[in-house]
Amino acid sequence: MTRRLLELKASLGWGGTGVSRAAQSGVRARTCPSEARGSLIPAAFECGTRLSKPRPGSDPSRVPYGHNQPVARNPLEDVARGLRMIGERLSQGGGGDPADWISDQLDSLRRPEPARTLPELQAELDALIGLDTVKEQVRALLAFLQVQAERQRHGLPEVATSQHLVFLGNPGTGKTTVARLLAEMYRAMGLLRRGHLVEVDRAGLVGQYVGTTALKTDRVIRRALDGVLFIDEAYALAPADERQDFGPEAIETILKRMEDYRHRLVVIVAGYPRLMHHFLRSNPGLRSRFSREITFPDYSTDELVAITHKLAAEYEYSLDDDATEVLRQILAGAARSEGFGNARFARTLFEQALNAQALRLAGVEGAELAGLERSELMTLRGDDFRAAARALGEEPAADQPRAGLFRRRR
Repeated sequence: MTRRLLELKASLGWGGTGVSRAAQSGVRARTCPSEARGSLIPAAFECGTRLSKPRPGSDPSRVPYGHNQPVARNPLEDVARGLRMIGERLSQGGGGDPADWISDQLDSLRRPEPARTLPELQAELDALIGLDTVKEQVRALLAFLQVQAERQRHGLPEVATSQHLVFLGNPGTGKTTVARLLAEMYRAMGLLRRGHLVEVDRAGLVGQYVGTTALKTDRVIRRALDGVLFIDEAYALAPADERQDFGPEAIETILKRMEDYRHRLVVIVAGYPRLMHHFLRSNPGLRSRFSREITFPDYSTDELVAITHKLAAEYEYSLDDDATEVLRQILAGAARSEGFGNARFARTLFEQALNAQALRLAGVEGAELAGLERSELMTLRGDDFRAAARALGEEPAADQPRAGLFRRRR
């Protein structure tokens, strides 16, 4: 990468001596304040003033010698200067992926989203379908934190408690959605300055070589400071066979940074209940720091039907009565095991039904196609969901091809 930077600078005519073209031509250039601050790519026209002699034939009385004149700098010089500074920063980075370093710089420049009030966020949480026990536990957590803040304001001792959480549940049960709302709630309460959510898994934390795991984990934690770090499938950091595995190194780094930044970082780990219990036992420091668990139950059939209707309404689709009944049969016949996708499965069914509807309507030709009403383009029918079920390995029972229960294809 360094060679490519040098080749680019050579093609721009910049010799790498630290002397700009203006200096090489004998023209004195004023130092730009943005350069003094060390910005990576200073604006081409931010300063752009230099001391110069009056042009031949100009009136010296109107442009006195030595006065600053605003001129436009060559933008290519700024690009070359920025590339040189990026190369220097990368060479001093101590390893790691350069793309990750550049991503960190861009993240630091992004403006945070406008803050929402706590009542608005609580209303959005209450509007989620199902998750009654989760909502109750979140309300209890927020109430506890609010009371502790009031006690502190009145000079009363604060009960030290961990804000880090464990989310237990199968895929598609709303864990990421609730984590994002919690991050914003912490911001609304003044506990976190930014209240953003950084979502990672094992691949984002564990390196492939010795010494890279701590660097990757530290980089992710820096991105999450003043917000929430959400580690999905955290149990993958503590596999049953830990020989020659760098996952425990990532855990140790996370535990250390949780203590270093205890007022600036909240960590939420999530995954299957059975595997997460093994994860919490893998390191003595995990159980003490993750003392609060929130269990996300699987959605019921009625809740999944309601989720599908809500999803369809967001894209201005609707299900007729036959489609709703077929959808209910598919969801009721699905195997509810550890790998059941819950809302993800409902979304996949919906997307497959859209494909089936498109194929059905694509067979309409001529005047009939031109005469399709708007409602027909918005309506999903039972046959669309039957085709969707078959595409996903579900099919109706042989003795009841249209209204029977659905079973998984073996």
